[in-house]
Amino acid sequence: MDKAQKFELMNKVVRELEDLQNSQTALITKISQIEVDNMNGLNDSRLEKDLSEMHSKIAENNDAITEIFAYFENKRDEYGEKNGAAIAAIEAAAAVEAVK
Repeated sequence: MDKAQKFELMNKVVRELEDLQNSQTALITKISQIEVDNMNGLNDSRLEKDLSEMHSKIAENNDAITEIFAYFENKRDEYGEKNGAAIAAIEAAAAVEAVK
């Protein structure tokens, strides 16, 4: 795998981590809404207990995803800075080949 391919794969992983982070945030939002609905009239003890536990677990996962996202985004950026000239050269050569 050349440096441009590795950099593109790193970009893909960053996008996937961001998507995962957004999905976790959406889950927290949905659980919170169900918790509010439960408090506004249902008062179901099992919903209260289970949703609270789910909320906590997903929040912990979201924190972990946020940390790894920041770590890997930084790693990708450093790789891009360190190998920018080589990546640009590979991409330019590929563009020339595509025109032929």
